[in-house]
Amino acid sequence: MKSVLKANAPKVLTIVLLLQAALFYGFSRGEYVPHERRLSGFDFPGNTWKSVQDLELDKETLQILNADDLLSRLYRDGTTGEYANLFIAYFSTQRTGKAPHSPKNCLPGTGWVPSEAGTVAISVPSEAAPIVVNRYVVSRGQTQSLVLYWYQSHNRVVASEYRAKIYTVLDSIRYRRSDTALVRVVMAVTDGNVQHATDRAVAFVKSFYAPLKSYLPA
Repeated sequence: MKSVLKANAPKVLTIVLLLQAALFYGFSRGEYVPHERRLSGFDFPGNTWKSVQDLELDKETLQILNADDLLSRLYRDGTTGEYANLFIAYFSTQRTGKAPHSPKNCLPGTGWVPSEAGTVAISVPSEAAPIVVNRYVVSRGQTQSLVLYWYQSHNRVVASEYRAKIYTVLDSIRYRRSDTALVRVVMAVTDGNVQHATDRAVAFVKSFYAPLKSYLPA
């Protein structure tokens, strides 16, 4: 193993140096910050999901997130009576050190214990290919929740945190932009039926994905 690492060390070092150079070049130029629609006005009528309540975040959480725009809203399915929480944190620039916080790090910090982690492909309207998002099962005491989340920018959906960071560098070089959004859906798991919660969360994403695109800069 050590010999393999030694053999690949020059390649790894080259990649790191190239990324650092690309990052410096991209961030050294003036940045274009696109105009976005305020998330407070977001809605997607014409389906069974209805807005119930905008959830207020405490001052400490707002300072930690340090997002340029936020939405945390509770929705209810008028057909089944089930609830889903939609959370969106938008960052118009990441050059000042601001960046999305991964739910994989934030949720355990608030007492949620992960039990499953993976991805799920979702066929959504207006997209030729399914989007791939993170699927995360967490529990706190007797309460269990299903979490779907992804990073979205320039009409691109990315599940991997590492790929999202690479795209930030590339977009800074090509477009002089580093804006992005973290989109997260939380659905309660009832009677231990994780698959049902996953299906309902996926249905919820299908309902709001196309309207949300018009609120995030393309």
